Amino acid sequence: MKNIIQFSVLSFVFLFLTIYSITAQDDNRLFLGADRMDTIKAVLKDKRVGLVVNQTSILSVAPVHLIDTLLAQGIRVTKVFAPEHGFRGTLEPGTHVESGVDSKTGIPIESAYGNNNRPTESQLNGIDVLVFDIQDVGTRFYTYISTMHYMMDACAEYGKAFVVLDRPNPNDYVDGPMRKAGFESFVGVDPIPVLHGLTVGELAQMIHGEGWLKSEAEPCNLTVVKMLNWKHGDPYTLPVRPSPNLPNPQAIRLYPSLCFFEGLYVSVGRGTEFPFQILGCPDKRGGSFTFTPVVMPGFDINPMHKNTLCYGIDLRDDPFEGGLSLQYVIDFFNRLGRDDKLFFTRPNWFDLLAGNSSLRKQIVQGLSEAEIRASWQPDLNQYKAMRKKYLLYPDYGLHSH
Repeated sequence: MKNIIQFSVLSFVFLFLTIYSITAQDDNRLFLGADRMDTIKAVLKDKRVGLVVNQTSILSVAPVHLIDTLLAQGIRVTKVFAPEHGFRGTLEPGTHVESGVDSKTGIPIESAYGNNNRPTESQLNGIDVLVFDIQDVGTRFYTYISTMHYMMDACAEYGKAFVVLDRPNPNDYVDGPMRKAGFESFVGVDPIPVLHGLTVGELAQMIHGEGWLKSEAEPCNLTVVKMLNWKHGDPYTLPVRPSPNLPNPQAIRLYPSLCFFEGLYVSVGRGTEFPFQILGCPDKRGGSFTFTPVVMPGFDINPMHKNTLCYGIDLRDDPFEGGLSLQYVIDFFNRLGRDDKLFFTRPNWFDLLAGNSSLRKQIVQGLSEAEIRASWQPDLNQYKAMRKKYLLYPDYGLHSH
């Protein structure tokens, strides 16, 4: 019965893609890299294929996962590598990702998170090409792009081709401090600003072109399957939450600005229904809005200030349009009496998120947001000039700071 059901699903996918490919050429709507099956099949034909995918790896025109799509097209998928939050995207932040077997397809799954950020040679055996198809949210500290970097590096060293199926950047800005030398981490692998203003395909080209891979072998054999009918600045609403604590567009918009709080005394709402949309702490000076973080399997099993009443602000209806703002961090620092010992509870983690120690010191010194932003500009101007070399889509400068 299981085989019959699986065959029926694959038959439906094949029929759908056949009809879809006939009508797609005359359509002006957005086509993701994953939608361009004719191009993908040409690249993957007669290859043993590994996938770096999660719950976001679906086509834009139907909720069909890339694995099912490729299998329906006769592509030989031999292994899956799962990033942070796991193959299904249900694991809490920082949770160990177990290796195993996908119950639906029987394909082996290898962890690509925790102690196995970079696959070994043996884990890449039986693979000719590795395909990356995961939705990013445009920030340096979102770890899916870190996974991409390490996968590219391993492919370069062990002679495997690497293919990126491109997707839009929902936080398509260039802004924030650069990651400086000495602050390398899994939330800051490459020397880019907090908001990098690139698609994952463009970023892959930059990583390769700027020589940021550590491998001493041949350069990475990189292919990017571009999107159609997309340009920088086009709005994009994600059809699937990219990770458990980014449940809606408002959380995704605020994430670049609020992620700094992960190194502070103030909760971003983990352990509530509104993560990255509220702020608060046990100190009544935080504000009049109250909430109590609790254990929420699938969201967070050990949230900050667990089971403690927090006082703060509600940003669910905040008219913030996107980009990066320091107003939230500076405002709460002032609310809590500018006590850096109280506020910066994890200064080393804050510095890794910022990519340097300067931002924390500037806030403590009382610099305004405008003054702090001015200190970023020389690095950002240099980065923007470099970025132009790797753009795959039109960019009119309308959506960058």
